Amino acid sequence: MIQSRYILLLALVILAGAISCKKTLQLSPEDYFADGNFWQNETHAENFMIGLHGRFRSNYFMFFRLGEMRGGAFSNEIALNASLNELPIIEQRIEENSSGVSNWAGFYEPIMQINLFLKNVAPSTYIADEKKNYLLGQAYAMRAYYYFHLLRTYGGVPIWTEPEVLDNTDPAALRKARSSEEDVIAQVKADINHSLEYFGNSTGVDKKQWNPNAARMLKGEIYLWTAKVYNQATDLAEAKNALNSISGSSLLADFSDIFSYDNKQNSEIIFAIHNQVGESEMQNLGTFTYSVFNFDGQHYKDSLASAGVGNFLTDPLLIANSNQQIIQRYRYKFELFESYDLSDTRREATFYDYYKVNTTTVPYTVTMKNTALVKFLGTINADRRYFSADWPVYREADRLLMLAEIENAEGGDPTDYIQPVRNRAYAGADPAPFTNGTQDENEQAIFEERSKEFVFEGKRWYDIRRMKWGNEPLAFISTDHPYGVLDKATQSHMLLWPVEPAIWTNDPLINQTPGYFTAKP
Repeated sequence: MIQSRYILLLALVILAGAISCKKTLQLSPEDYFADGNFWQNETHAENFMIGLHGRFRSNYFMFFRLGEMRGGAFSNEIALNASLNELPIIEQRIEENSSGVSNWAGFYEPIMQINLFLKNVAPSTYIADEKKNYLLGQAYAMRAYYYFHLLRTYGGVPIWTEPEVLDNTDPAALRKARSSEEDVIAQVKADINHSLEYFGNSTGVDKKQWNPNAARMLKGEIYLWTAKVYNQATDLAEAKNALNSISGSSLLADFSDIFSYDNKQNSEIIFAIHNQVGESEMQNLGTFTYSVFNFDGQHYKDSLASAGVGNFLTDPLLIANSNQQIIQRYRYKFELFESYDLSDTRREATFYDYYKVNTTTVPYTVTMKNTALVKFLGTINADRRYFSADWPVYREADRLLMLAEIENAEGGDPTDYIQPVRNRAYAGADPAPFTNGTQDENEQAIFEERSKEFVFEGKRWYDIRRMKWGNEPLAFISTDHPYGVLDKATQSHMLLWPVEPAIWTNDPLINQTPGYFTAKP
């Protein structure tokens, strides 16, 4: 079922190396320990936790894939003669034999590693209580985050809270059925509440690892989800309390500064996946940009194309000299770029727009409009582009807009939460300040802000599943709004993802996600 029964060896080889640098997430193993002599001191536990965060970092693109790619913001049209990836996901063509994501998104391997950590660290006596509690708070928050993704992706999933695969090598004994959605919700809530109990009054502020404020953000998001998706209305108050208990974060004045390589762990960041030149980069970022060799002397940046003047583009973002494949396999819809007001600073800080033209006549005519993602370009070091920006998991704007959503769900006025985000976006000169309206109008306004604020931050699919017009999620096609991607009458089951045949072939206790076809032997 899990396809990773070598987890102990993998965990110890990758995670248990003697890691001397505590300022970064260096992952290279420097030593090997067998399980029997590894869990002996505080350094072992700390290094294992650093390794858990390293594995968490390696999953960033999966977090993004699950949280954003089905959200309706991606184009399925080829722009620069390159094949497109993830089309079944983008086009909502996921099915059992083309699920788009396999092996439960690969999350059970890190979950088992966390389980191993909890099993060995919780009863330990070699770590001072304050340090041990902080480490346990991190572990429970991380496990809650993985299971929260699994809940939002598959609904009910198998629940593993012990490193069972380490204790039993009989494959049949490791089979486990999917738990109900209610049980997974209970597990996620239990984990995040355990995390906050262990964090207690800690003021830890290392924003590149799980920390108390990050756990509070996760609790707010979990309880907002259960309140709106599962109609557990009393959870709104829990979500609000968690988000209001966060202190020390504030909006930056300049939107682009949030993602600047030279401004990591700034006041807006609550928790971000850390990258560093010479250590790690945001994988696949180059495939959201452009293909230099496909500019072919026919692409302009702006309206100069209409007059047939100016210079054709070559490599305006200086990305050709990098460690990644530089080719556009993913592109956001140009309509998303056009939805930004011209005075919205997020527009140019998120996208670089460019145009293909017909050069046979003057003035030139535009034949294709396109954008490259510039939000996470990273930095140039020794004339080389490194996509080593940090990827925010949680930041202050997210906290404010979740509070706006809660306020609206409670029938209140969300202005005090929406307007600060808009004020920053428009550099204090908002041409159309938010005006409190009906609950549906407010929900739409909040979603619009989230759509422009969190591009490539892995939130849009979860947003259209959670946010509503009337009693229906925005994910459903409707004449009331333009955001829907699924037909409720025929595709409502596709709010959740299917599991591929290899899963239930290896484990006959696993049932298919309701609504998908399964032909078991």
